[in-house]
Amino acid sequence: MGDFHYASLRESIYPLMMKLESSRGYITFKVAGDNIDQTITTLKSTWEQFGPGQPFSYNFIDRQFEEVHKSEMRIGSIFMVFASLAVFIACLGLFGLAAFTAEQRNKEIGVRKVLGASVSSIMSLLSREFVKLIGISFIIAAPTAYFAVGKWLDNFAYRTELSLVTIFIAGLLSLAVAWLTMSFQTWRAARANPVNSLRSE
Repeated sequence: MGDFHYASLRESIYPLMMKLESSRGYITFKVAGDNIDQTITTLKSTWEQFGPGQPFSYNFIDRQFEEVHKSEMRIGSIFMVFASLAVFIACLGLFGLAAFTAEQRNKEIGVRKVLGASVSSIMSLLSREFVKLIGISFIIAAPTAYFAVGKWLDNFAYRTELSLVTIFIAGLLSLAVAWLTMSFQTWRAARANPVNSLRSE
C-alpha cells in the first residue's frame, strides 16, 4: 500500500509491517458519515448477536489522528486568539493616535480648507505619517516573522515552504486594517467646518 502518516507529522514515515494473526476482538469498518448513530446501533446489535457477553466499545480512527495532532491545533488556536487581541489593541491605539493628531492639527486643517484643499487631500495629509510608521514596522516585523515561522516549520519532517508573497499579503492586510481604523478620524477632521477651528483667531 502507499505511504501514510501513522504518527505525528513531525516524524518521517518509517517502514511499517502489518501481519494477519488471530483476532483480538477488534474489527475495523469503513462507514459513510451520513447516519453515524444508526450505523453504531446496527453494529452494536450485530456484535451482541455474534459475541454475547462481550462488551461493545468503539472509537473513530480520525479522532485518534486528531489526538496525535492536537498540540499543533492548540498552538494554532492560541496564536489566533493572541494575534486577534494584538490587532484589536493596536487598532484602538491607532484610533486614539489619529484622533489626537487630528485635534492637534485642527487649525492647520481649517486653514487648508479655507484655502481650497479638498477632503481627499487633507485625508492623505493626515494618513501619510501613519503609513510611514506602518511601513517601518513592516520592515522590522517581516524578517522576524519569516525566520520565526521558518524555525517552527523546521520541526516537521514534511513541511511547506513559506512564500514571501504570503508575508507581502500580510503586510498589505495590515496596512488596510490600519487605514480603515484611522480613516474615520481623518475623514471627520477633513469634513469639519473650518469656522469652528478658526473663529478664535
